[in-house]
Amino acid sequence: QVQLVESGGGLVQAGGSLRLSCAASGRTFSSYVMGWFRQAPGKEREFVATISRIGGGTYYADSVKGRFTISRDNAKNTVYLQMNSLKPEDTAVYYCAAGFGVAAQAMGVESYASWGQGTQVTVSS
Repeated sequence: QVQLVESGGGLVQAGGSLRLSCAASGRTFSSYVMGWFRQAPGKEREFVATISRIGGGTYYADSVKGRFTISRDNAKNTVYLQMNSLKPEDTAVYYCAAGFGVAAQAMGVESYASWGQGTQVTVSS
């Protein structure tokens, strides 16, 4: 099983940017579809973005499309989430996840077997 550790969260003003990283260890990183999810207080965990095993396919929630970019570096066992034009409604704990499915169909939490501990992102207005 792969172990995941997120970093890069913090406090930022609306309109600002943050780059989240998720470092993986354990089984071969390139075997996994990788995803980012987020969970705000009192809300369910929601899909943000996913990327295929070699990075050729990326998929986004409508709420972040055009502002967030998911990428991966299989040589570094790391997946990234570049977040631009941040809004207060982006405030949440962000989690990365690893799964074995197909990226184009991996928008649900059930598609992922391993999760990181999360990193807090707070966007002030």
